[in-house]
Amino acid sequence: MSYELIAILMFALMMLLMITGQRVFAAIGFVAVIFAFFLWGTGGSEMGFNQAMKIMKWYPLLTLPMFIYMGYVMSETGIADDLYKMFHVWFGPVRGGLAIGTILLMVVISAMNGLSVAGMAIGATIALPELLRRGYDKVMVTGVIQAGSSLGILIPPSVVLVLYAMIARQPVGQLWLAGVFPGLLMAGLFVLYIVVRCLIQPQLGPVLPADERAMPIKEKLKLLSAGIAPFFIFFMMTGLFLMGVTSLVESSAVGAVAATIVAVAKGRLTLRVLHTAVRKTLGISCMFMWIIVAALAFGAVFDGLGAVKAIESFFIDQLGLTPWQILIMMQLSYLIMGMFLDDTAMLVIVAPLYVPLVKLLGFDLIWYGVLYTITCQIAYMTPPFGYNLFLMRAMAPPEVSLGDIYRSIIPFVAVMLLALVIVMVFPQIALWLPQHLYLRQ
Repeated sequence: MSYELIAILMFALMMLLMITGQRVFAAIGFVAVIFAFFLWGTGGSEMGFNQAMKIMKWYPLLTLPMFIYMGYVMSETGIADDLYKMFHVWFGPVRGGLAIGTILLMVVISAMNGLSVAGMAIGATIALPELLRRGYDKVMVTGVIQAGSSLGILIPPSVVLVLYAMIARQPVGQLWLAGVFPGLLMAGLFVLYIVVRCLIQPQLGPVLPADERAMPIKEKLKLLSAGIAPFFIFFMMTGLFLMGVTSLVESSAVGAVAATIVAVAKGRLTLRVLHTAVRKTLGISCMFMWIIVAALAFGAVFDGLGAVKAIESFFIDQLGLTPWQILIMMQLSYLIMGMFLDDTAMLVIVAPLYVPLVKLLGFDLIWYGVLYTITCQIAYMTPPFGYNLFLMRAMAPPEVSLGDIYRSIIPFVAVMLLALVIVMVFPQIALWLPQHLYLRQ
């Protein structure tokens, strides 16, 4: 049996196991270990164990539980509520201002969490009811929250970029820095869309009533204090890291401690909140650990089969495609898979093939990590099985139907595709910051 056929069988069996409802890490890890055993005998059966030992030695992975814990402390202690109230007052007098404030809230939450699910939970429980009560169009604001929450996997500290760094063997710090400007670009495009849409159709985003806008400037300035705590946490975590005071792992620990100190200072860190944050952190961290182990084992088998060389030969020698044509085909395949799989499943399935191929084609792996993450954001919101679509359906009030949710994502997916094209055409949007800071250090 040829190695190409073995590779196809591995993918087919893995997809079959996923269709039957098996967990992603279990399906991928099982296929990797079984095929390793049959290909290389008893020595191959140790491949899974070897990858587990490798992950235990990967020091930057300690950042994962720290950032997840920090995000859950922010969410459970109501710090996000204070932020939204600040944005509500300051942007309320502008048409579509509360939707703009929601996007800015998501940017701040993303900069302290690294997961989209936290932004979705905060947006759906805090912002959505308020936006609907104020007469905002339910279709538009549903899309705003889904799009804004997706920023969590691009703006540092992105957990998805940590996973990509592990599989692609790239520095996490550079990947985080590479996600800053593309994330802000996408957030800016979201805001621009809301402004233009509300100028054309003012009824979609009405301004606050005059009596609510008549707040003394002293009270408005006092509300700005809600941004002090998030800024303090962000500075302690990211600012010290960028200045070279702390290492990557140290910055994650500092961020976790800073979030805990802020929660204690506000008198909101109860035993119930701490228990909930720690329990959720443990669950998410363990899930990612298992996925990484399975991905490494799967990738090791593919390396042994030489599947990457076979795919390179197929695309370049047999089809005669240029490197850019191959890259575009890769992104299209992510978009198609994203309709059925989540971001971690996509990365684990195709990274063993795509990452080495991207390197062979001469593209920068840091830049490609940003492209992958943007594509994941789009996949989060595309039917029939977009992750954010189902989260929104579970959290939205009864008046928001599934049809409303599906229609809401159309303009925002178009904006994300525009951002993807811009970053592809102008790679320095992603690469300038990591190159500038790392060359300076």
